[in-house]
Amino acid sequence: MKYFALASLLAVSAVTYNNHAYAQQPKNEYSNLQEIVVTASHQPISLQQSASAISVISAKDIENSHATMVSDLLRDVPGLAINRSGVLGSTTQLRMRGAEGNHVLVMIDGVEVNDASQGDEFNWAHLPVTGIERIEIVRGPQSALWGSDAVAGVVNILTQKANKPLQSSVYSEAGSHGTNHSGFSLGSGGDAYHINLNGSHVSADGENISRHGGEEDGYRNTTLNLNAGWKPLENLSFSLTGRQTEGENEFDEIDSFVTGLPQDADKESEFRQRFARLQTDFSLFDDHWQQRLAVSVSRHNNDEFTNGSLSGDKSIRKKQYSYLNALNWADNTQQLSFLAEHETEDFSQRGTAQPWGDPNQDRKRRTDSLALEYRITLWDDLTLAASVRHDDNDEFQNANTRRFEASYTLPNGDTRLRGTYGTAIKNPTFTERFGFFTNFQGNPGLQPEESKSWEVGVDQTLLGGGLLLGITYFNARLENEIDGFVYDPMTFAFTAENINGTSDRQGVEVTLDARLAATLGLKASYTYVDATQPDSAVDRDADELRRPRHLGSVSLNWSPTSQFNVNLNAQYNGSQDDEFFPPWPQPSQVVRLDDYTLLNLSASFQMNKQLSFYTRLDNILDDNYEEVYGYQTLGFGAVVGVRYNFAP
Repeated sequence: MKYFALASLLAVSAVTYNNHAYAQQPKNEYSNLQEIVVTASHQPISLQQSASAISVISAKDIENSHATMVSDLLRDVPGLAINRSGVLGSTTQLRMRGAEGNHVLVMIDGVEVNDASQGDEFNWAHLPVTGIERIEIVRGPQSALWGSDAVAGVVNILTQKANKPLQSSVYSEAGSHGTNHSGFSLGSGGDAYHINLNGSHVSADGENISRHGGEEDGYRNTTLNLNAGWKPLENLSFSLTGRQTEGENEFDEIDSFVTGLPQDADKESEFRQRFARLQTDFSLFDDHWQQRLAVSVSRHNNDEFTNGSLSGDKSIRKKQYSYLNALNWADNTQQLSFLAEHETEDFSQRGTAQPWGDPNQDRKRRTDSLALEYRITLWDDLTLAASVRHDDNDEFQNANTRRFEASYTLPNGDTRLRGTYGTAIKNPTFTERFGFFTNFQGNPGLQPEESKSWEVGVDQTLLGGGLLLGITYFNARLENEIDGFVYDPMTFAFTAENINGTSDRQGVEVTLDARLAATLGLKASYTYVDATQPDSAVDRDADELRRPRHLGSVSLNWSPTSQFNVNLNAQYNGSQDDEFFPPWPQPSQVVRLDDYTLLNLSASFQMNKQLSFYTRLDNILDDNYEEVYGYQTLGFGAVVGVRYNFAP
């Protein structure tokens, strides 16, 4: 079964969560293509209007999976590689199309939530599905729209809005490894208002992370999410969204002197995340002229404890003020938008001074940005778009990024051709410039990374609209890539440096979405990624770490009745390189992680309008694998749960 998923994909030329999923529609009826997405442009547009490769995880997809964490949902999306350092709650990274984790911008209801205190990455370990309605994943460079962090793409998470006078529900589930998950939803909505509050608590006894020893590493997460809005006039609305997550996770430490591998230790991290956005929208002339003012705030706090005592802490506070002015004319076939943003970041780090440096740092950064986007649709078949952005950063030279795209539907209505070209920039992180931990010391002289990329794709409808096949080729070149672990044998310390030469990322995404029968649907994906960077030590290009060349997924969803649903999912992750740090003071080594296949099953039964039961089986084959060298993952696990809707 090791190659089960990959073989299945090749047999069907497949992909899941296709970027333009309209396979179930009759021929020439692109109703799903008319689905509105909010991430691929400054203004909401239909999928058909965007040339980007876009995946949408719907509320139904989330419900059928019965996943606990969002990262488990993203494993099926083409182009995405997930790496978790052990069990539930352990550091979880997402890489898109072979790029770094901090090359992906993550937003929750429009709030940029990348953690600048953790290398500008978003730690997916602490994001449960609580209150989430929809996830939009836009692949390809988006810096011309969204700025520095959107080098490889954007993940935008949209939370639930109430649409009934009263709706409420509770759920509870329990499973293997001492895992418990419970939550609630309470909301009310009408023509002029909506308010929805969701909450959840996740806890787990966990399992041993290290290869040796028996200490279990537990986890706790409490999350609250609010989505509210008021529309006093037809052309005026206000909205407020907020999310708070706090908890703790236990982890092991690296044995730097004997094995170089994780070992049992009494270490714990306490985390707090707070995100909020206040927004007002005003329109004139039948929505042809739209204006938006928004204030967003995000804050991350991470405290580490050793043997019960505080050993260090990091925090970041980010504020963003934005103004959007947009015009639509000629029956909405032409759109012009102007965006102005002001952003401030405050970084703080505390800890005990070491021979290699002092971790105590207080840093600030300011960025002012202007962006312009123009879109036009010609003859109902051809959509063109261009966007430019100027970023004025108080620490680096001004940056200009741009993006061009085109999408064309052939006269037969069954074939769509699309292509994009864009440039992007990624500023060095606070950690890379000023961070300090163990024997790593930042490098204040780092320069921004610069990227140029393009992609072409085709979406083909077959079998009278019952099947959609999509193929995308992408190519990206990155200059000044930052290597975050450069070893200095003279000081026995690590630092960050810009790499001379060009790092290359290219590959293919193949997607399939099919309706096999009235009650049976198939989604599948296959991604090939070739990601390399210059290696001066061997005078050749070397594979980037934690980038499997082959990724794939197959999902079968069966709904024989309106009450019963079964979802069978297979995920294949190809072999990949990782980095091993032998006992100090030896330099690091490249090691190979084996490929693996995960087979998962979920099922639900709706007893009546209020009561439903569900179960989820993870890693049915009990595959033994590692996603990060030295960190063990979970074997077979089972979860059972119950949900009750008070006002369905």
